[in-house]
Amino acid sequence: MAAGLLLLVCAGGLLLPAEAQDSYNQLPTAVRAGVDLALEQLTSHASVKHHFRFLKSVEKKERDEGFGVLYLYHNFHLRPTRCAKGTPASDSRVCHFRNDRPVMDCAVCYKTVNEQIEMTPEPYVHCIQRPRLTAEMTTTRLDHWKKMTYRTGGASIMALSTG
Repeated sequence: MAAGLLLLVCAGGLLLPAEAQDSYNQLPTAVRAGVDLALEQLTSHASVKHHFRFLKSVEKKERDEGFGVLYLYHNFHLRPTRCAKGTPASDSRVCHFRNDRPVMDCAVCYKTVNEQIEMTPEPYVHCIQRPRLTAEMTTTRLDHWKKMTYRTGGASIMALSTG
C-alpha cells in the first residue's frame, strides 16, 4: 500500500511539468509570444540562475482592431525550474519545477499584427516575485494597458465645418 502511494506521488510529480507545458502549448500564438517575451527578458538578468516555465494564466484582455491588429494584456505566473540557466531553452521545457522558490507574477502588454509582436508601441513587460507584488504595481500594469488601448476618438458631427 505504501509503495503504491509512493508511486502515485512520484507519477503526480512527473505530470505537473507536462500539464504546465500543455497549458503553454494551448495558448494562442499571439499570447504565447508575450510569454516568450517575458521569459526572454527574465532570463537576460544576471541574477537569474535557473530557467522559468509558464505555470498558468491569471488574466487576459484583448482588443481586436481589425486587419490582424490585436492589443493584448496578459497576467500570468512563471515558476522556476531545477535546470540551470546554461541549459538549452528547448531542454528547460522538460525541467521539473522548484517548490522552494516563489512564483514570478508577470504582466505583458503589447500590440500584435498578424500574431507578431510590434515594437511600436514598445511592449511593456513586468515580472516580480509574487509575494512582493503590490497593489500599486498592479495598478501601474493596468494603466499601461489603458494607455496603449486609449482612443482619442474619431471625427464627429460637431467637428465638421459648414463653411
